[in-house]
Amino acid sequence: MTKEEVLLQKRLAELSRTAYTRGIVTYSDFLNLNELNILHTMPKDLLSTEYETFGGYDFAERQMAAFLPDALYYEHQYPICIIEIAPVNLKFAEPLSHRDYLGAIMNLGIDRSKLGDIVADNQRALLYIKEELANYVEEQLTRVRHTVVKTNPVPHIDITELSPRYESIKGTVASIRLDTVLSLAYPVSRSKMTGFIENGSVFVNGRLITSNGYRLQEGDIISVRKMGRICYDGVISETRKGRYMISIRKFC
Repeated sequence: MTKEEVLLQKRLAELSRTAYTRGIVTYSDFLNLNELNILHTMPKDLLSTEYETFGGYDFAERQMAAFLPDALYYEHQYPICIIEIAPVNLKFAEPLSHRDYLGAIMNLGIDRSKLGDIVADNQRALLYIKEELANYVEEQLTRVRHTVVKTNPVPHIDITELSPRYESIKGTVASIRLDTVLSLAYPVSRSKMTGFIENGSVFVNGRLITSNGYRLQEGDIISVRKMGRICYDGVISETRKGRYMISIRKFC
């Protein structure tokens, strides 16, 4: 492990220890896929409590870890706020990408670990951010590239309406192996997809998977670096030749 990875393990272990000794829920910053994998593969004896992860909506890629004391006697809420970022005048706005929004926010001096996912389309972006920095971004973010923008907090009650857009894909595969399902989702050969998996570019539910034959379960979220994410919804039917008709969602 690298020095940074060892330090992350120590920070997560300390948060778990604090939750145990003080009887309160403690939260990490937002964790990327590599960091989530480190958490999920930590030896159990390093953690004093159970934990769960969440990023503000069901299919979030960047997520916080919540360390839960044994005698949890209150409902906890992740310290995540959602901010809508939109052009003041859509007619004169330039096309803005995820990278444009991220760059503008980080130019405010905010560390990436304080930011969750940014869900962007042609008209706006939804930023998931640690609660402590929400007001600062709302006050300071006025421009993305050359476009003047406005910010508005989004109530948590609306989170279920904010899931990213996706494309539904159905097709037949020989098996529910990771490589065959990914080959259905992305326009690359199975051999090339095998290379992505073996080189450490594929995560299932935040865990690094390097086995092409890994068998997927219904509801698994698969992230491929620089290619995006899909959700494996499950088998629809089985053909007479023993192939499987499956359904997946590919996030836009």
